[in-house]
Amino acid sequence: MNDGKTSDENGYRVLARKYRPRDFGDLIGQEPMVRTLTNAFETGRIAQAYMLTGVRGVGKTTTARILARALNYRTDDIDKPTIDLATPGEHCDAIMAGSHVDVIEMDAASHTGIDDIREIIEQVRYRPVTARYKVYIIDEVHMLSTQAFNGLLKTLEEPPAHVKFIFATTEIRKVPVTVLSRCQRFDLRRIEAADLIAHFRSIAGKEDVAIDDEALAMIARAAEGSARDGLSLMDQAIAHGGGKVEAAAVRDMLGVADRSRIVELFHEVAKGDITAALSTFRGLYDGGANPTVILTDLADFTHLVTRLKFVADAASDPSLSEVERTRGGEFAGELSVPVLSRLWQMLLKGIPETEQSSRPVAACEMVLIRLTHAANLPSPGDAVKQFNEALARNAGGPADGQSNGGSPAIGDAPQSSATSFDNSSPAPRPSGSGPVAMLRPVEGGAPEQQISAAAEPARPQPIINSIADLADLAGEHRDAKLKAMIRKYLRPVKIEAGRLEIGLAEDAPKSLVGELDGKLKQWTGMRWIIAISRERGGHTIEEMEKAQREELVSDASQDPDVAAILNQFPGARITDVRIRDEDMEPPAAQQSEDGDILPEDNDN
Repeated sequence: MNDGKTSDENGYRVLARKYRPRDFGDLIGQEPMVRTLTNAFETGRIAQAYMLTGVRGVGKTTTARILARALNYRTDDIDKPTIDLATPGEHCDAIMAGSHVDVIEMDAASHTGIDDIREIIEQVRYRPVTARYKVYIIDEVHMLSTQAFNGLLKTLEEPPAHVKFIFATTEIRKVPVTVLSRCQRFDLRRIEAADLIAHFRSIAGKEDVAIDDEALAMIARAAEGSARDGLSLMDQAIAHGGGKVEAAAVRDMLGVADRSRIVELFHEVAKGDITAALSTFRGLYDGGANPTVILTDLADFTHLVTRLKFVADAASDPSLSEVERTRGGEFAGELSVPVLSRLWQMLLKGIPETEQSSRPVAACEMVLIRLTHAANLPSPGDAVKQFNEALARNAGGPADGQSNGGSPAIGDAPQSSATSFDNSSPAPRPSGSGPVAMLRPVEGGAPEQQISAAAEPARPQPIINSIADLADLAGEHRDAKLKAMIRKYLRPVKIEAGRLEIGLAEDAPKSLVGELDGKLKQWTGMRWIIAISRERGGHTIEEMEKAQREELVSDASQDPDVAAILNQFPGARITDVRIRDEDMEPPAAQQSEDGDILPEDNDN
């Protein structure tokens, strides 16, 4: 690696450029790729195209240049592709500087069209000027247009023997699979925090800069696996501290919260101390920390505590401070998973609320108030346990904290001791002279289901054995619209308790099934499964009524008396038929305005 003591002719070079890796040994955290390339070069199995992918700053472009250098390596003793680049070769300096005539670098973000690819296709026919291979390095290759990718396919699959392609991208999913299938793919991994800290400490020593371990940990955490981002932050920290880098200066520079105070804030939130939590937040905010960053750090520590419950080795992460490591382990033993999960979910919702709010400080305080209030609430499992205990006490007779009637009041249920903090005091009974909701056991059913309001009367369960029962139920609840749709569009296939298997008429509304599902749950108090059958099913109610009417009209028209009347009045027709009750007196004959015989005039 560069010893760091040389300087650019044009002046100062930033650390990210000054300490850029120059061979495979300098690459940090990419051992799998180096091992694969080592074996490939030793056996002569060198691919015609490589695809390098990974997040920003992990070394994709640098790796591409080192690979181009390895392909064109030549010294007085070695004249073949190799990854042993300890001695600078004939072409090495020009390739690493990006100025070699046979190593062409192209940024696909600014050369996206088919014309740029046509230029490459035209040039690949010519042999390299001085090097062994003509190497094309295309950065951010996912930015190429569809036409450009299609134009490159044939050349990429069967390039001349003297041409190699190296692609780099941060968006591998945007690269067509037809291109990926023609390349050897290497996924460059995020660099571990421990490797970054060791790398930054080594560079600080070469730069004669004093930097403490906490500052290194903060820079490595902020880098998020990117060596370039970390070196840029380190460059800024050195300038900020005037040659000496301290944790306080880095914290001010990054605008992050003190990790020890984040742990203190977590403790206050977990025990439900709203006043102390708001005071700690104000201290962090006045110290320059962003409200969104405070909540994000709080979420990170919540994740750390949860992870420590299951992965003890997580405490060995070098990017953690000593207080995070120690107190995190303590909280992991004290707090339950449901409590930590609730904190995590509420923080995930509160962070974007704070970030998008026009008043982020107030929004952050409201999130903290919700978090501390929730700390005193029982988890769902604890609530069920409390109810079961109350039922058991009620079955055994009056106990302390119960009402005169022997049934436990909601306010008398003890609060869940979800943490090791003092949250076990019972919640106060509601003040005032108003009524208090009471719970009583219900005969039969599981203990979890033996809770019902004493004042709520039991309602009969409707019986549904047919589509007609369904329509009648809609009528009972005065839903004329749904009743009409049931009669017109539903075809029965199979009906049983809690399940409807139906067919639909061709012109049935798309919203019918969803509306029916919601109404059935509301009217019956249970969840129904509504299945749309592939079978046509039976007739709708309207179709059956229509068929019945047609049958009655047909029967009536065959009656001798009716036939005689129809013959007597040309143009008359039967519009409806009603069956008269046996004990009713026949009404007087009536005639419609258009000559039709009304159905009340005969027994049919």
